[in-house]
Amino acid sequence: MSEKPEQKAQQPKQQDKPKQQKPAEEVATKGAVTFSPAVPARVEEVIGRTGTRGEVTQIRCKVLDGFDKNKILRRNVRGPIQKNDILMLRETEIEARPLNKAGRGNA
Repeated sequence: MSEKPEQKAQQPKQQDKPKQQKPAEEVATKGAVTFSPAVPARVEEVIGRTGTRGEVTQIRCKVLDGFDKNKILRRNVRGPIQKNDILMLRETEIEARPLNKAGRGNA
């Protein structure tokens, strides 16, 4: 029985293990950019300007792909836009409120 404790004493302790580095694949995907799925839509009509300073344009667009294919939506777009431009829409279920022609103070 005295041989067994001696054998255990001769084995090195495993407390000070060097930490292994992550594989190159995991490090590369850590900073990767992921995009949410988007659906293309073509601008059919430019309706008008909206927003408090007129910085947003309201348009009608036709969804070209996805679940709501061929659906025509009213959307608000910021930035330069013209007829036949292609937009990438994150969602196709919510529509913008229609522009009312009556401005402030007009009945």
